[in-house]
Amino acid sequence: MLTKKEIKLKEKIIEFENKIISIYEKGSIRGPIHLSGNNEEQLIKIFRKINKDDWVFSNWRNHYHALLHNIPERWLMNKILAGKSMSINSKKYKFYSSSIVGGNLPIALGVALAHKKKKIKKKVWVFLGEMTFETGTFYE
Repeated sequence: MLTKKEIKLKEKIIEFENKIISIYEKGSIRGPIHLSGNNEEQLIKIFRKINKDDWVFSNWRNHYHALLHNIPERWLMNKILAGKSMSINSKKYKFYSSSIVGGNLPIALGVALAHKKKKIKKKVWVFLGEMTFETGTFYE
């Protein structure tokens, strides 16, 4: 069950996606977009465990992941308006996404391995969809 604060967060991220839809339909976004939806509560519960200093790797449906990882809405909106919806990346926010199916799995693994070798206690979180799950990279 979500707290009152989390319910407001859910409403906020849904509102953000609806704003993106509206802007896209007006022709103001130059690149393709892939929207999230109907998994807000599950993601909010997962992000309870994710620290802001942990790395988050996401695939092409990344807006919710970015917002829940405390990436500022304005910064994210600017990236989307610039046609970067499917490649939101930032060292500052420890966030990496790619629309290349399975493309970020080896990168996430490399970051996790570097953390382990350097004895860094931060986690690396990877979000993927069924298409990535079906690739060889996932099983390797």
